[in-house]
Amino acid sequence: MSLESLPPPPMPALAIRAYTATTALGRGREAQAQALRERRGGLRRNDFGHDPLDCWIGRVDGLESLALPAELADWDCRNNRLAWLALNQDGLPEALTALVARRGAERVALVLGTSTASIGATEEAYTRLTDGRFPADLARGEIHQPHSLGGFVQRATGLRGPCVTVATACSSSAKVFAQAARLIAAGYADAALVGGVDTLCGSVLFGFNSLQLVASEPCKPFDAARVGLSLGEAGGYALIERIDGDDAGALQLRGYGESSDAHHMSAPHPQGLGAQLAMRDALARAGIDAAQVGYLNLHGTATPANDQAEAIAVAAMFPDGLHASSTKGWTGHTLGAAGIVESTVALLALERGELPGILNSTAPDPVCGPQIRFDNAHKPIRYAMNNSFGFGGNNCSLVFGRA
Repeated sequence: MSLESLPPPPMPALAIRAYTATTALGRGREAQAQALRERRGGLRRNDFGHDPLDCWIGRVDGLESLALPAELADWDCRNNRLAWLALNQDGLPEALTALVARRGAERVALVLGTSTASIGATEEAYTRLTDGRFPADLARGEIHQPHSLGGFVQRATGLRGPCVTVATACSSSAKVFAQAARLIAAGYADAALVGGVDTLCGSVLFGFNSLQLVASEPCKPFDAARVGLSLGEAGGYALIERIDGDDAGALQLRGYGESSDAHHMSAPHPQGLGAQLAMRDALARAGIDAAQVGYLNLHGTATPANDQAEAIAVAAMFPDGLHASSTKGWTGHTLGAAGIVESTVALLALERGELPGILNSTAPDPVCGPQIRFDNAHKPIRYAMNNSFGFGGNNCSLVFGRA
């Protein structure tokens, strides 16, 4: 793999009008910010399922008792309940209403990322087969398909622009920003509601465990003694809009970069070459160099191979003064929702100057450069980045900035 390809030209900045995330730390931005500031994690011993796997998880409270509005009842499942819960935080419905009033529902795209959609409901349906058929309460085709999340949010919001589901494993809800930016640049939309939702289910927990990637203790990203990841669930959204005239907004999407290692089905390139390509393209589209980035939220799953490759990539590209960290010790690895959750962390860092460190970790892996910080810090920054990497070496990096 060569890193010598021509970089892309700078892209027009897009205003971020609203953003939110709901995780095991709580509902909305303030819950995330407060837990990060206090270094208070959301992981708990696994209590999910009939025969819980011995591990720690980031579970969102209240989903079991949450009721969707009657007109959305056909879409009911754990994933769409979390999608609804996250959608109704941080004034997002009001911001979306204002956006639609400006642009029109046909000009607002909907781009959502998920790795498993509503597969938990399908699992339950198969365990309760009657004469080879799904039980009546789960015989709803809307939820047994990859576009369950997109269809549900489209119905819930009334948006009538392009509606896209991105399913690229753990990079899914980072890639939604790139997809939306291309739709806006091509003239198919003026704005977009982007985001992602993934919930815990047997396929997730036991699937990752079959790959020997799940730790029996809370995950320790970039720690020399790390043994694996902790899984979590989350949902989040952002509203992005084309900038007209002087209406630049306070926060902006400035660049994105995407690449594919094509190295292995479930392991990254050992030198992080694909990760470097994604980060380089994101910086190029943002029109900045690596030294201008104040905070980088790392993918940092706490698996031995992933953290090593990412640490090597970061050390090869960034000066020592960068503050880089993984926040998965707080939330767990939220799979297809990781991109939107950790973009929320990056945007909070931009707004507040509060730069999280790494939770649960104490002894840095010797491969880590000085960029990877275990302690929290506080300083104003102009640019923040987020890395999200998925199976197959599927990489996405985002650059956010303050206007």
